[in-house]
Amino acid sequence: MPIRSLSQVMRPLTKFDESFLWEMLYHALYVPEGSAPFSKEIVNQPDIAKYVLGWGRPGDMGFVAIDKTSRLQVGAVWIRLFNSHNPGYGYVAEGIPELSIAMLPGYRNLGFGTQLLSHMLAKATEQFSGLSLSVTSENPARRLYERFGFRLVGVSGSSLTMLLEFSQADTGPSTS
Repeated sequence: MPIRSLSQVMRPLTKFDESFLWEMLYHALYVPEGSAPFSKEIVNQPDIAKYVLGWGRPGDMGFVAIDKTSRLQVGAVWIRLFNSHNPGYGYVAEGIPELSIAMLPGYRNLGFGTQLLSHMLAKATEQFSGLSLSVTSENPARRLYERFGFRLVGVSGSSLTMLLEFSQADTGPSTS
């Protein structure tokens, strides 16, 4: 299905965007339909907070989507390097950053996430050999990641670890 033209701009995340990134971290947490949302304080748990805490360290890269009409920041995509002593949920190897992406609820399923992910992959290929992520098996975003070539490399309960190796991928969604 073709994605309609969207009225958005993207710009790099900076250390001054950390408060917005905390909000996006909260929205990145998958809540199954019909389930109660998490408390906003969940992002302060160390295993979740490490995805944003001290944003702007070496290896951090991200972009914010801004709706041209409202001029609101509506989503973000970011990557962060972890190591075997402090792995993220989707950790696969040192030197492979872990990807996070989120949209404000009113901007989901409109193509903004696809555009953000495309932009991130185009930029990340300049520095890294791949990206990893963790996604709950029921999360509809899983289909987006699969369209871009992420493949399953690990399972822990209902959480899937996926990897995209740039040498084997392009940076756009497949049409198949």
